[in-house]
Amino acid sequence: MSLPPIVSPQKWQAARGALLVKEKAATRALDALAAERRRLPMVAFEKEYLFDGPGGKATLLELFEGRRQLIVYHFMMEPGSDHYCKGCSTFTDNIGNLAHLRARDTTMVLASPAPLAQIEAYRTRMGWTLPWYSSQGSDFNADCGLGGGFGLSVFLRDGDRIFRTYFTTSRGVDRLRADFNLLDLTPYGRQETWEDSPEGRPQTAPYQWWRLHDEYGD
Repeated sequence: MSLPPIVSPQKWQAARGALLVKEKAATRALDALAAERRRLPMVAFEKEYLFDGPGGKATLLELFEGRRQLIVYHFMMEPGSDHYCKGCSTFTDNIGNLAHLRARDTTMVLASPAPLAQIEAYRTRMGWTLPWYSSQGSDFNADCGLGGGFGLSVFLRDGDRIFRTYFTTSRGVDRLRADFNLLDLTPYGRQETWEDSPEGRPQTAPYQWWRLHDEYGD
């Protein structure tokens, strides 16, 4: 198996310093994107959506739980399907304690078109405590442009008025995962064939190694 070259501490520090310059430039670029994101226009969400949650029925306004901002992860789960999306599941595994978001006036929930009983059975299996709502019977997914897919929407509340300010999917969601970001720091990376890695590093086809967290075994 290919390993990185072995060098002196001085040469390692020089190489690390050269990369740090590029990392800082990338960080500043991401900061600039975040600043631009904060200046995006928004669109009103005025339709009455009704969700089903562990505490009963709730409107989109009630999903905010009184806070000003709401992040909704659109979890792929179709009514009656026994398919569990590994991508959505591993994303959810990476969500930490919500107290830190709530401290900044922000609520985060999951939403799926599957019925609540189906959602609750899977949530119990996975051991998740995140608020997860069923949007079954509403136009919420369609109005968010999901088309059966996954994504992440951000909403802002101004009094009782609700606005959608942001949406991302695919690699935009991918980069939010802590496990991927941590693997990107390692010599082997995510170990997927699309990555630009030195010859001889371990790689497998993308996505195929993903498992539900109770399916990896030892």
